[in-house]
Amino acid sequence: MVKIILNSFLFWGGWIIIPFIMEIVPALGSVILLIRRNLRHKIHKKELTVYPEITLIIPVYNSADTLYGCIKSINDSTYPNERIRIFLVNNKGKDNSFDIFAQCQQEFPDLLMQWMNSEQGKSRALNLALYNSEGKYIINLDSDGMLEKNALANMITRFETDTSINCMTGSILTVPEQIKKYKAGPSRLLRELEFMEYAQAFLAGRSYASELNSVYTLSGAFSAFRKSAVLKSWMYNTDTICEDTHITFQMRYLQNERVEVCEDALFFVDPIENVNKLYTQRQRWQRGSLEVSKMFMDKTFKVKNLFTNISVKTLLYDHTFAFPRLIWYLALICLIVAGYSGKTVLISTAIIFGLYTLIGYLYFITVAYFLRINKDIRKYYISHWWCILFLPFFNFAVFFIRMAGIINSIETDSSWKTMNLTEECKAFADVIRHDFSKPVNAIRKVRETLNYEDISGADDKKAGEHRKEA
Repeated sequence: MVKIILNSFLFWGGWIIIPFIMEIVPALGSVILLIRRNLRHKIHKKELTVYPEITLIIPVYNSADTLYGCIKSINDSTYPNERIRIFLVNNKGKDNSFDIFAQCQQEFPDLLMQWMNSEQGKSRALNLALYNSEGKYIINLDSDGMLEKNALANMITRFETDTSINCMTGSILTVPEQIKKYKAGPSRLLRELEFMEYAQAFLAGRSYASELNSVYTLSGAFSAFRKSAVLKSWMYNTDTICEDTHITFQMRYLQNERVEVCEDALFFVDPIENVNKLYTQRQRWQRGSLEVSKMFMDKTFKVKNLFTNISVKTLLYDHTFAFPRLIWYLALICLIVAGYSGKTVLISTAIIFGLYTLIGYLYFITVAYFLRINKDIRKYYISHWWCILFLPFFNFAVFFIRMAGIINSIETDSSWKTMNLTEECKAFADVIRHDFSKPVNAIRKVRETLNYEDISGADDKKAGEHRKEA
């Protein structure tokens, strides 16, 4: 009887209670904080009467297909063009991006734009523009995205309302119109799930982290700084592929700045092209996170700081605890082997899935509330309520991609160019083929040797028989 109770306690404790305490309960609390956060910002929000001068920095690398849309979104924004200065920093691009820039100069004469060439990588390109920037605020934009028309005004309003904020990230979403171009099926589903993931990650996940001052990284696609604060930093680091995470760590640990998220400053990027792109993208993010954590590894990075230091918490939870989490995922087979009935395992897994789905829909309601700033996007988001049912599986797949990123970062150097899923599967198959070729060749040689001896023995026997007959 004691054994049965102990086994039940271990099973339900490890399989249900632990994830419930670690993930479900905090998620329930986060919904309350998110609602409170939104109401507070709504009450204290001030309308801009004077628009400060701002500088937009746009790194350009073979961006001919997207640059026009990016610049047009700036021109069409509600922020006055005469208060905007734009630096387009070309980083070894080989296409006709400059021609697009020249076209935009003619079509949008009110925008003050300047083209700069940099031959030393993205980080140095950003630093070059920073040194030449003017205005009160510096905003970084990716050239492959577009601003929502009120994004700049909303972000600067947040800065002007709270003068204690010196760095902020916008909210990144994928473009619904681009998703609709794909035929119904797996390809569109992948991009719809990505859209829902981004929406919940920024408008729920990072907003909650912002409320606790625990935002891990400023999004490189759309982030902003008070110029007086960012020029005190070491600028963008050239030794990592995640320069946005590095400057976030600088702000938090070297300058004790609060890192915020501006939920009503939306920036739209194209949906992921395919599974291979998703694979390399998430691995690159994972690798960069580990690189930056190593750079800032000092006395504050200790297990005892798990609950007080967001970077320690993230590093342990997302990386160190990734391996036991992996084992936890793969324990289904082990549970059945250990004697648990298939029915019990299925019921427990269904409970976990149900809890994650419940949290997904609570976040869904919160995000829909935040998206009132744009009716079209909100309508698209609400119409995809059914995607919440598939998000746990999408997140499950992304987890294994991140695991691959952790493993690959152990033996390879930092690089933007990493193997995609197809290439890695082929490389894995080649390794397996090579490793198995050795024992296979050894067995083949043994067989050939034995066959040779058999043949030699048979030939000797036949020769003896011929001599007897003679």
